[in-house]
Amino acid sequence: MNFWIGKVAIVTGASGGIGLAISKELTKYGIKVIGLARRMDKLVEVAEVIGEHKFFPIECDITEEGQILRTLKWIEEKFGGADILVNNAGLFSLSYVMDSEADEIQNVINTNLIAPAILAREVMNSMKKRDTSGHIINISDIAALYPEALCIPMGMYGPSKCGLKALGIELRHEVSMARLKIKITTISPGFVRTDMLKRIYNFLNVSQDVLLKDLNIAEAVIYALGTPKSVEISEITVLPQGVGSNAILL
Repeated sequence: MNFWIGKVAIVTGASGGIGLAISKELTKYGIKVIGLARRMDKLVEVAEVIGEHKFFPIECDITEEGQILRTLKWIEEKFGGADILVNNAGLFSLSYVMDSEADEIQNVINTNLIAPAILAREVMNSMKKRDTSGHIINISDIAALYPEALCIPMGMYGPSKCGLKALGIELRHEVSMARLKIKITTISPGFVRTDMLKRIYNFLNVSQDVLLKDLNIAEAVIYALGTPKSVEISEITVLPQGVGSNAILL
């Protein structure tokens, strides 16, 4: 991890849950974290906990391309650009696709797939321009790996996470063709103790034994970043020990 000391990371959804845990872990290794979220008050609280010179809060609705572009322009001007991007922000819904309005469908897709694609596009082009090494990490879900095993309707959440996994594969192809020094990692967690998923835990009466901690996912991010220059971890699946994919909801 010494390589990343003094480098700059963007973490979306940094105001709580997995994003907060990832931000805390990154700063432990001397990485400056730019935390993005829609609620500035929550981000300010995070900055007070982590340290204002370690964590830099920016209010940004990632479903708005204009806000993404303005944010990245500011990062370029202040820090020279980002070296790490963690696409963590996600939107979960228990709604049925057949009962969803078009704007509900679009909101999930925009948050979980289109925003990560735009962020990756801009950050990777910045890395290419600077001829620097970088790392893009997408936080997906086991819903992208074992959708048949998760026998409950999740609206467009599952399809959007399947798309995020495919995005990582596409980016890796493009990196290879362009001979860029950028690694791409997709991390797919099982159920994590986060506020976003409280509704589904209550609905399914999910045992605490099958819930991961947000720190577990943050540690997976550190593991991927800490690999030697010649090693790329393309995918990481994180499940509670002793719990198979077909037993996650039992």
